[in-house]
Amino acid sequence: MTGAVLEADGLAKSFGGVQAVKAMSFRVAPGEIVALIGPNGAGKSTCFNMLMGQLRADAGRVRVLGDDVTGWPPRKIWRKGVGRTFQITQILPSFTVRENVQMALLSFHRRLFDVFGRARLAHVDAAAALLERVGIVDLAERACGLLAYGDLKRVELAVALANQPKLLLMDEPTAGMAPAERLALMELTSAIARADRVGVLFTEHDMDVVFGHADRIMVMHRGTLIAAGPPGEVRDDPEVRAVYLGSSLDPVAE
Repeated sequence: MTGAVLEADGLAKSFGGVQAVKAMSFRVAPGEIVALIGPNGAGKSTCFNMLMGQLRADAGRVRVLGDDVTGWPPRKIWRKGVGRTFQITQILPSFTVRENVQMALLSFHRRLFDVFGRARLAHVDAAAALLERVGIVDLAERACGLLAYGDLKRVELAVALANQPKLLLMDEPTAGMAPAERLALMELTSAIARADRVGVLFTEHDMDVVFGHADRIMVMHRGTLIAAGPPGEVRDDPEVRAVYLGSSLDPVAE
């Protein structure tokens, strides 16, 4: 795959005598939405943390936009153009919605020294534009601690977009959300990815979300990539059914 926003080659990580990830290799193209699924303990989070620099790989390389970022700290990878959302939202609850986005913009523009000065006046229009894009500009002045969980997920997405990413890593983006909120958030993410040519790699246990929005699905089991391909191909893969999806025609999360 030429022009990939993300390339992982031979990633491996062990904890003691347990090999959590074994020789993982894959690519994500601009504008492509890729799901990484598998049973609990399959190695998905470990893989994500190596991609973003939270964990140092024992072996293998990571390239973002063609540059080798293996061993880079998370902040440097973020500045390269990688956004991330988390299973549990990483939002400052006492700050307003707008202020959370402003903080991300201040960091991106290397102006965090302004936090205790004129921070409330910085990047106001840019923050409003991001909130408009994720559909919550009307909540800009509300404290994040007062928001419904679905709205918090949209704040986190706005924060993740503050560094103008070309790659978005989303760890369980719809966890804890109602079914309608899950689909709405992924439809929004898909629209942004297509419009801006942002590659998206996400983990998810809701198979309606996975099969409804992923262009391609990768399946991990015991640290190994056992299948990868279009949704229909992965749905029909006998090994995937045996270790994760079950035997029914409709995939389920159990």
